[in-house]
Amino acid sequence: MAEQAKREPGRPTMKAVAQEAGVSTATVSYVLSGRSGGGPGVSEATVERVRDAVERLGYRPNTSARAVRTGRTGLVHLSLHMLSDPWSLAVAAAVNEAANEHRLTTMILADGDWFAASEAQRADVVYIDGLGADRVESQRRLAALVESGQRLVVFDERLEPDGFDVIRSDAIPGCRLAVAHLLERHTEIGCLTTRPSYESTGESRYSVYRDALLRRGLPIREDRVAFFEDTQASAFSAAVDLLSRDDRPTAIYATTDFAAIAVEIAAHRLGLRVPEDVAVIGVGNTPDAELVEPGLSTVGPADFYRRQARIIVDRALGAAAEPGGGELHTFEWDLFVRASTAG
Repeated sequence: MAEQAKREPGRPTMKAVAQEAGVSTATVSYVLSGRSGGGPGVSEATVERVRDAVERLGYRPNTSARAVRTGRTGLVHLSLHMLSDPWSLAVAAAVNEAANEHRLTTMILADGDWFAASEAQRADVVYIDGLGADRVESQRRLAALVESGQRLVVFDERLEPDGFDVIRSDAIPGCRLAVAHLLERHTEIGCLTTRPSYESTGESRYSVYRDALLRRGLPIREDRVAFFEDTQASAFSAAVDLLSRDDRPTAIYATTDFAAIAVEIAAHRLGLRVPEDVAVIGVGNTPDAELVEPGLSTVGPADFYRRQARIIVDRALGAAAEPGGGELHTFEWDLFVRASTAG
């Protein structure tokens, strides 16, 4: 019977897996549901036999059929703003690890059009990394998805829960810690930031730098501010430009970790020592901050990525929030001093 299952043409079915493992299709369905343990009448040995059969046959669940039958798809959608950013990579890695524990599949929505993707392919939960420029339209779309029963987790510093969960991690207090840390030893401080942050009329990661220097009576020198776009190449180019200027700063505050890492790489390329010639601090507390040499000082929430991943996966496994409901999850920021500023 098992050999017949292997020879069946086309995509392997749950029935073929059951024949291969010598169990019922109900048992296969139970094992593939992701519930831990063998369950009533299903031994751990049977669980392993089913999983081995799945692997041998290359079986992949039909998510559309599963959604109709159980109301679940086994999918976690991640809408990430910039895939090359260590922040996005850390989010994806942490969620994927947590999802794998429950046999959920993580899919990254690389183009950022989370609304169209969520309408085209249902998921057990959709994680949205920021709403974008048109917040009114984005909130309308969130309401439409909630109305359709889609579970959502949104990362945003201003949004309130409304039938979905909100993860709030306000960067501004952390940015103040970063600039204050540099001001303990330096007065010649440069800034690597984005144009939107620089031009913002409200409080921003750049305004924290500007206001802190002004309070200390230090001048804001335009030749010590450089701008980068949402690419690592752009951040590296801006860092080289900043470090190559006459009378370069002795310390640089970068408004993201990936830009701060670019500063370290640019310094090495130019023959400068970190932190002896230029101290560097970033924003985000990404895992990559500990991996570069020297280790990058940064600000961010402690153990943020694992904790956030647990919220996302728990929502995927649980019930959708009631209309007007949802939870607000707040993460406070800390300063993490490493070798890039400790010289």
